[in-house]
Amino acid sequence: MLAYYFDLALRSLKRNRALTALMVLAIALGIGASMTTLTVLHVLSGDPLPGRSGSIYYPQLDPQDMKDYTPGVEPPEQLTWTDGMYLLRAKRATRQALMTGGMVPLQSAQSSIDPFQAAALYTTADFFPMFGVPFKYGNGWGAGEDGSKARVVVITSDLNDKLFGGKNSIGQILRLKEAAFRIVGVLGDWHPNPHFYEWYMGSYASDEDVYLPLSASRDLLMEHDGSTECWGNSGGDQSHLETVNCTWLQFWVQLDSPARVAAYNDFLQHYSQDQHAMGRFMRPPNVRLRTMMQWLDHIKVVPSDTRLQTWLALGFLAVCLINTVGLMLAKFMRRAGELGVRRALGASQRALFGQLLMESGVIGIAGGLGGLLLALLGLWLVRQQPADYAKLAHMDITMLSATFVLAVGASLLAGLLPAWRACRIAPALQLKGN
Repeated sequence: MLAYYFDLALRSLKRNRALTALMVLAIALGIGASMTTLTVLHVLSGDPLPGRSGSIYYPQLDPQDMKDYTPGVEPPEQLTWTDGMYLLRAKRATRQALMTGGMVPLQSAQSSIDPFQAAALYTTADFFPMFGVPFKYGNGWGAGEDGSKARVVVITSDLNDKLFGGKNSIGQILRLKEAAFRIVGVLGDWHPNPHFYEWYMGSYASDEDVYLPLSASRDLLMEHDGSTECWGNSGGDQSHLETVNCTWLQFWVQLDSPARVAAYNDFLQHYSQDQHAMGRFMRPPNVRLRTMMQWLDHIKVVPSDTRLQTWLALGFLAVCLINTVGLMLAKFMRRAGELGVRRALGASQRALFGQLLMESGVIGIAGGLGGLLLALLGLWLVRQQPADYAKLAHMDITMLSATFVLAVGASLLAGLLPAWRACRIAPALQLKGN
């Protein structure tokens, strides 16, 4: 029966090619615009660590003075050196990592490539196992290297290709700010988006080139490029960041059960209370403990204009559907005589309704194909923009499937009223008129 309805639909659509083309075009334009923006929103709001993000948390404390204080205000987004090191050494989580980013001059002792500025992440040993970072060669460093300020470094696969032709470079030497660092690991394919762990370098920025111990970076006074928020008489002097009243470090923890989450939240509360009693924290205890996805939502990692564009595109799709409803109504009502004859010959309203909906579905499939081509063109245009997230605008299998589901669903929705109206026509009136 479905094959029969499909054949009837194709014949009907071929009778009036111009009207059919207008309906397909209306669906294609609406689908193309909406799927372009929906794909961008889907990419930007995705989970950077599928399967892990639910156990990764971002703690916040409030060590500031009373200036501009209001109850319920959000704590600073970063930690001071004192607080970060205390939480790191307390080891109250399954894993914990303290970090910040910067730029360092890099030169390979084994390569003729001229020195260049490399993006660096200064972090601690648990960074790699906590975030499930894959390795192509070697591995990360351990807590011992953190404590001894060891000159060890992990590099990306791209940098390894650039400097060593993709060969195993474990044990080779890099010079970072004129200091010799031994390569202990080369990352595999790891490109989490958004760039959640050090968002001040850019939520959708390119990956770092090198990863090295935070302790070693401070020992060499390497450049810190992230945000620094100070209060009181403190300044952002790079050489005294460990002692000034400034927040400039990010801290992530892994908590594998609700009980551990509750216990860690209590730990943060008690630590804040102790610091407040000592007079170091001037404000009342004010802590937060958000999951990774809650944190990304809190810092509004998805640009607000992207959400607005998505709503506008969906509104445009609704306008296209309204136009399609009018075109389908005109097309179906023109066939009132044909439908009346079929009813008189014994066809049920249900059968005619199914036939007309099949016709709507075929229009949706054709519109989906056109919409897919327009969406691919739209995503190509997005990738030409200067925004740091532009390079991510690619359609995956999920959005490809969604394109056709949305197109067929939209066309069936548009065909409901015209099909119902056409099936309600009394056959006797049509036969009398003919």
